[in-house]
Amino acid sequence: MHESISPDDEAILRIGEVVEVSGRKIFVAVDKEKNVSDLIFNGDILKNISVNSYVEIRKGFLSLIGKVDGEKVIDDSQAASWSGYENRDKNKRVLTISLSGYISKSNKFIGGLKEMPLIGSEAYLLTSAKLHTVHNLVSDKSLSINIAKTDADDYDIGFPIDGLFNSHIAIFGNTGSGKSNTLAYLYQELVSALKLRNQEAFEENSRFLLFDFNGEYIGHECITADKKVYNLSTRVVGGDRIPISEDSLMDLEVLSILADATDKTQKPFIRRALRFYKDVTGSADPLNYFQNTLKSKIKQTLQMSDKVRAYLLVDYFKQLLPETDAAGHIVEIDDDLDWHNVSSEFMRQPGPHFLSSTPAEIENTFMYQRVDQYELQNDLLSMFIHFLYIQLIFDVISNRAQNEHIAPAINKLRSKKSDIDKVFDTTGAESIWESNFVVVNLNDVNLEMKKTIPLLLSKRLYIDHKSEGNEKSLNFIIDEAHNILSRDSFREAESWKDYRLETFEEIIKEGRKFGVFVTISSQRPSDISPTLTSQAHNYFIHRLINQKDLAMISSVVSYIDRVTEESIPVLPTGACIFSGVASPMPLKLNVKELDLHLQPNSTTLAYKDIVPEVAI
Repeated sequence: MHESISPDDEAILRIGEVVEVSGRKIFVAVDKEKNVSDLIFNGDILKNISVNSYVEIRKGFLSLIGKVDGEKVIDDSQAASWSGYENRDKNKRVLTISLSGYISKSNKFIGGLKEMPLIGSEAYLLTSAKLHTVHNLVSDKSLSINIAKTDADDYDIGFPIDGLFNSHIAIFGNTGSGKSNTLAYLYQELVSALKLRNQEAFEENSRFLLFDFNGEYIGHECITADKKVYNLSTRVVGGDRIPISEDSLMDLEVLSILADATDKTQKPFIRRALRFYKDVTGSADPLNYFQNTLKSKIKQTLQMSDKVRAYLLVDYFKQLLPETDAAGHIVEIDDDLDWHNVSSEFMRQPGPHFLSSTPAEIENTFMYQRVDQYELQNDLLSMFIHFLYIQLIFDVISNRAQNEHIAPAINKLRSKKSDIDKVFDTTGAESIWESNFVVVNLNDVNLEMKKTIPLLLSKRLYIDHKSEGNEKSLNFIIDEAHNILSRDSFREAESWKDYRLETFEEIIKEGRKFGVFVTISSQRPSDISPTLTSQAHNYFIHRLINQKDLAMISSVVSYIDRVTEESIPVLPTGACIFSGVASPMPLKLNVKELDLHLQPNSTTLAYKDIVPEVAI
């Protein structure tokens, strides 16, 4: 659809005509008088056609839009191949153009090919109005945000909220390229726009969880002042702790994550222990139920004839029973026990009293009597570890499980307990959602828990959100995503790495239909699982230099032309390539810089600031 402009104005805008059509590549011979850098049009200075600029090719009443990929000068010998059409001047300037889309009858830019131009179709510069049309990503009356300008023409670009944020977003760029500013600006504007529209509905129906590995987004006004920040620490006691309810913690998936449980042996064991836990805690007197179970298993253990298994179970009982007797004295629970090798049974001293022959004597042992001093643990995790031990005793007695297969899961949970207690409140406290925007600061957390916490929270919240239907949104924002989504991590078991990646791959592949969306930001996109990077719908690509990263971008991001792709290593700070379902074609943009008090804490240290000049 053409603007109403005079023939004289059209003569100014005309740059040449099509001389060759080869697939999506169009070749336009430039009029000799248009070989200048700028043109004056209606009092405005227009940049003349050049590489990376847009051109309109008219075919009847249809406006085809293309982008200049390159240009060359041809001599008379090359022009001879077109002599059947008309004579050509020697040393013609010829543009190589890739078609990007067309302008519809409703004056909207539509990406993709509808028709191809003809030889002789005229090519024109785009007016300011048509440049706005080409760069307009927002339909009438739809919600939008504005965080960037076009690189060449300095036009503001509006991003549609529906189409961008209800999709998976990937932000890639080397350190110092501006990706943290882009992430913060995106979500700051989203929160502001939705609050302005309906704050109550926004806070009720939209939730955001940001995993911050370097403490960049914890500033009071960064993204939003109405956020809840959990400053976690495994190094010191006293940091914030994420509340996790009993139902959430006593969940098979959560406990399996914490114990690094294997699927075929350890996870079924935890399932059995969890079933026993629910039976005990659901009874009228849980403590009495547990004590009676202990006494029953002690009787079975002290009548065993297998010395190795019997002493193994005694060691498990030492993990469960108090160290002190009723008088408060520290006495080992097996101090009064010996093994009689000839009869292959325990005997109680002094005596000796053979316990397999005289089972009534078992009730007089220190171990049996110590059960009366047993109390259920106060915190959920410690209590469940005891249930794991009693379940292991069950399984060893019944030959259902072998110690070497199950004990590593219990030991892993015990080794993590100190860290878990520092970062999780397992006393059954309130929900994590004190605010609908939560930042989890992992900067002071050890490497193992940096991998565990995002997995545990994401898995649990994803399952909870699916049960609520598709009327609310949940956005996971993962900064420095290569920390937990890397396919090349060698610091963990292969099965555990696979489980972690499969969990996030399930969320990114299936989450959209449940209103769950993922934003990942990384300086090493090639380290991230290809399934995750390829499932993103919209990409903000800042400066990348590594060849593996560039190859990954080339393989997963659609419709990036050669010139744009080659510009990625030399993009200045703040500049990026935007491509995805929210835009009909890739756009080169300059993301605006946030005000200092709104910026994430990711600025590069300057030596002039830390070493001030001495006044002379």
